[in-house]
Amino acid sequence: MTISLTLLEYLEWKGVDYELLHHEPAFDSMHTAEAAHVPGDQLAKCVVLEDESGYLMAVIPATHELELEALRQQLNRQLQFANEEEITDLFEDCDRGAAPPLPQAFGYEAVVDDSLADYNDIYLEAGDHQELVRISGHDFQSLTVNAPHGYFSRHY
Repeated sequence: MTISLTLLEYLEWKGVDYELLHHEPAFDSMHTAEAAHVPGDQLAKCVVLEDESGYLMAVIPATHELELEALRQQLNRQLQFANEEEITDLFEDCDRGAAPPLPQAFGYEAVVDDSLADYNDIYLEAGDHQELVRISGHDFQSLTVNAPHGYFSRHY
């Protein structure tokens, strides 16, 4: 597998220039950053949450962990982590655990941690465990401009 067709079509529809980076297989975001030789702070990851209102994808740096209670308070929602089966169903053309952190490409609501705001480049899972997508930080910000932003993660 290479880049998710859904992600590819979304990037092309939005007119975003991107570079596809191949790396050795890795199955979590920190090992992915290491295998691809990219800074973990610039690798965005997607944490899938849910509540009675539906799914919400929290986009945070790979070097961070989600502060769920802070996000609950910011959004006034009783969010909880979605299970792996649900996540697999949500991102049908992606490998398990390789959901691209642009959930709006898949029709889902997103919230973006502002820790990703000041980088020239942002790296994204492409939908498998051997490819990353590099886009400019400016493009990442424009793709996520309509999503709520805030600080709801902390560095490991």
